[in-house]
Amino acid sequence: MIVTAETYHVPVLLQASIDGLAIQPAGVYIDVTFGGGGHSREILRRLGPEGHLYSFDQDADAENNIFSDDRFTFVRSNFRYVKQWMRYYGVERIDGLLADLGVSSHHFDDETRGFSFRYDAPLDMRMNKRAGLTAADVVNGYSEQQLADIFYLYGELRQARHLAAQIVKARGRQPLLTTGDLLAALGVDISATQQPVPATHHPSPTTQWKKDMARLFQALRIEVNHEMEALKEMLRGATDVLGNGGRLVVISYHSLEDRLVKNMMKVGNAEGRQQQDFFGRVESPFHPVGKVTVPTAEEQAQNPRSRSAKLRIAERTR
Repeated sequence: MIVTAETYHVPVLLQASIDGLAIQPAGVYIDVTFGGGGHSREILRRLGPEGHLYSFDQDADAENNIFSDDRFTFVRSNFRYVKQWMRYYGVERIDGLLADLGVSSHHFDDETRGFSFRYDAPLDMRMNKRAGLTAADVVNGYSEQQLADIFYLYGELRQARHLAAQIVKARGRQPLLTTGDLLAALGVDISATQQPVPATHHPSPTTQWKKDMARLFQALRIEVNHEMEALKEMLRGATDVLGNGGRLVVISYHSLEDRLVKNMMKVGNAEGRQQQDFFGRVESPFHPVGKVTVPTAEEQAQNPRSRSAKLRIAERTR
């Protein structure tokens, strides 16, 4: 599969997120989710000759989209290490950080990566194909209780225990190595996944199982890539490197990550623990800027994966 910036990912909430950075021409900015480079290009377009942008991505495919610009540095790393990399480059303070937490269109559309149940592909799901457990390692190696826990916590699936039991029973007969194997273990015919899901307010049984499978695949992807832990660490690192008045701009796509982002911007930590001063005022390094922004109906029609997106912006105030 040939990967280009155009086919890799269509940026979501592009103008709103870049506007939220309030870019200073001579400022230093970070795009922790480079992907196809759409957001990074727009940041560079607004930077002057003295500004600089550091963009992160751990996926080797994203490296095909790197462009040449003296004001641009690509960092081949998980964004959880943003603070360490800024120290490495000798950057003490930045003026803004952007994170588009959604999985790139490329990952869902690449039939070889195993991110989507639309294709019969190896159960991989690693953002970084060079390291770590695969989804096959998880479904074949985790205990029934561990599987149930991640399905419930990361997929918010009420039938988590039942799904875990089905997987354990099936893998006892033979290893589950592909998305087709996993779907078959759950009684799903992969050919049926090619059928479009009707947009109804009251989902049919067919619509509901597709939603359930999407949540199950989401849970596996989060576990494989340690997404929640990485997000928490990135948010803490961003807090440490943002200068006074610096902007934190985050686009989230599901309630788990959005909750962490909301907590950080509201009370200064991902867990939501309030710290108050002597007068009972909540102490937080951030002040939320504006209201939560969601894509317009037009953008949602053009880019269906934007439908669940939420944009939050906060400013570092101390």
